[in-house]
Amino acid sequence: MIQKLHFYILLLFISLNGQSLFSQTYPLSPQSKISILTCGSGEELHSIFGHTGIRIQEPSRGIDVVYNFGMFDFSTPNFYLKFVKGDMQYYVANSSFEHFMYSYRMENRSVFEQELNLTTEQKQKLFDNLNQAVFSEGRFYTYKFIDKNCTTMVVDKINDELGKPVIKKVGNIEESYRDVLNPYLANLFYEKLGINIIFGHRTDEKAEQLFLPIELLKSLEQLEVNNKPLAGKTVTLFQQDVTLLSNSWWNTIYTFLLFLVLVVVSNRNWIYLLFLFLLGSLGIFLSLVGFYSLHREVLQNYNVLLFNPFLIGLVYCYIRKNLIWFKRIFYFVLTSFSIYLLFMLNKTHLFQMLPILLTIVIILFKLRKRILSTQ
Repeated sequence: MIQKLHFYILLLFISLNGQSLFSQTYPLSPQSKISILTCGSGEELHSIFGHTGIRIQEPSRGIDVVYNFGMFDFSTPNFYLKFVKGDMQYYVANSSFEHFMYSYRMENRSVFEQELNLTTEQKQKLFDNLNQAVFSEGRFYTYKFIDKNCTTMVVDKINDELGKPVIKKVGNIEESYRDVLNPYLANLFYEKLGINIIFGHRTDEKAEQLFLPIELLKSLEQLEVNNKPLAGKTVTLFQQDVTLLSNSWWNTIYTFLLFLVLVVVSNRNWIYLLFLFLLGSLGIFLSLVGFYSLHREVLQNYNVLLFNPFLIGLVYCYIRKNLIWFKRIFYFVLTSFSIYLLFMLNKTHLFQMLPILLTIVIILFKLRKRILSTQ
């Protein structure tokens, strides 16, 4: 334990001294290299979609540094409120390549490298601009999930040096953003469910924006400038050991279906009413976050038709034994469900939402039968 502590202190010392070294601008030689580092998925929610960095090497001066645009500070006051609102400030920072690689090996995340075919002048300008960004107020930027993240910032920086938008998405641009994101969450059912619930209409649009690290890697493998490849052959610096990945027995659709079945077979009014109240509260959140948040992804969220705020009114009417208003809200909610189902027929997350829809409908009809029997 003491040895590990000493090692971390040493890494911190190297990193701090490295920042001082990299704050200076040096003339790059023709032997210098600039490459894109693409990091694979991690097991933490914020690392699921990977990461992009820029590596700069200058052998003559012993410089080997990585610039990262995906940095954020958990200690930021009101961190989660700012993140939800969409005005969270991310920033660019640099570290030694050795430190960078150690971190990703520790997290068991693959790292791939693609050297860019840039002129010495282009390399110098990019190096100077990155150093200027790191050590100025310009290092901060307002994070946006699709429009402004660690990958899009790297793309913008390189395109600026090329003088035109050379780097762009290559491949299928007919699939939606939701289609692009869901495969990353294939083994994380509840994260996938949560993202598909909170994301609205924007993520059903065609995914024309290049915003994910692996998409950038694949695009660089095919892009050319003046009939020459923009990037060299992809090199694997570290390959994830899949045998070390954790497998969650509970984070699957089966535990979710079991939960819904238990809710239905409980046959308890208080469980039914609590379930509907929680779903209605979620609907209120989805309705209000669209007014509060600056994230385009959460706007126009049609999932409000499923997680209907009027479910809370239905709960109230049942408790108060108000049959007239219970029936009115009952039919209104069923109509909303019908519209929702029609809208969802061509959506990739339909089968995730169907069990919830069926559970609510079963509960509604049970409650309707019971309130009618009391009249």
